[in-house]
Amino acid sequence: MQLLPVGMMSIPKIPEVQQAIIQDDVGKPKLVNNSEIPKLSPGDILVKTSIVALNHSDYKMGVAFPSPGAIIGHEFVGMVVQIHEKTRTDIKINDMVCGLVHGSNPADHGNGAFAQYLRVPADLVLRVPESFNIEDAAAIGTGVVTACVALWESGLKLKVNPEVPANESFPVLVYGASTATGTMVLQLLALSGVRTIATCSPHNFGLVHSYGANTVFDYANSETPANIKKNTNGELEHALDIITDPDSIACCYASISSFGGQYTSLELCPSALQTRRALQSSFPMALEVFGKQLGLSGGYERPACEKTRTEAMARLKMFQRLLDDGKLRAHPVKALPPGFQSIIDGLKLLRSGNVSGEKLILRID
Repeated sequence: MQLLPVGMMSIPKIPEVQQAIIQDDVGKPKLVNNSEIPKLSPGDILVKTSIVALNHSDYKMGVAFPSPGAIIGHEFVGMVVQIHEKTRTDIKINDMVCGLVHGSNPADHGNGAFAQYLRVPADLVLRVPESFNIEDAAAIGTGVVTACVALWESGLKLKVNPEVPANESFPVLVYGASTATGTMVLQLLALSGVRTIATCSPHNFGLVHSYGANTVFDYANSETPANIKKNTNGELEHALDIITDPDSIACCYASISSFGGQYTSLELCPSALQTRRALQSSFPMALEVFGKQLGLSGGYERPACEKTRTEAMARLKMFQRLLDDGKLRAHPVKALPPGFQSIIDGLKLLRSGNVSGEKLILRID
């Protein structure tokens, strides 16, 4: 399809200010009514937010990297209402799109998902197919963007993908497979011809199997590493650790082949727990896909990298084809009451640890 420049098209009556959830003076979420509407740059679109999903990072960022005044929130679905005149895209006004933005951003306080309007690069969103439930669409952004970096670019560095599957299957361990990112990764690995070994709580075994896991083990069972090694004949070379705590790290390290392999975590893995020199370790971050410097600290900082952005754009085109063909589905969702106050209440619920096997979402429009 030939992509043509689109003028500064918009629907009428975009307000000058909006409601949003921002960080207060100590990084906690606070509702305000006078946040400015994000300004577009070349390549950007403006989205009127319909539904948001809640992620652990939405409250963790305020704790670890407080940025008073920054709009919180990462994952969204909404309608395109404005396209910058220098944006080359086949996305059109009124299209429903979903994806990820960098909420709680120390370098850009004025953009995040927990707002009535948000700004996002046009080439880093997915168009929601008409056949796809809009509430489900709110729950796929983090999973697909995380997969870009965790499975291929800077994580496990797999040589196979859903459009170029493996000729001969091999095992990959997904620790924490009952999370929203876990179920997305399972689907992508299954489509790539990979044999997936998963861990989760026993009450989520059925869920994880339904998303493509070949074999599932109880993460809390002390025999799980030995059982994984037996199941894979000691040939496991790839482990994705979605949880990243001392128990998950120990399990992954013990499960990987004695000859070595690749361990990828979605949180910072302390160097003291990296006990096997034969393993290569990586810690990719989903926000790297924007290609911009991440001005964080303590191991979370990242330089600007246009290569990561370019590779993510290509992966997202593949994901769009899979979504259009009905080959991907969202994690089970739980809808909270609508409105901005529910975001604050939902983050407290998420932080309590009483959410399992579901993604919290809510409408704000």
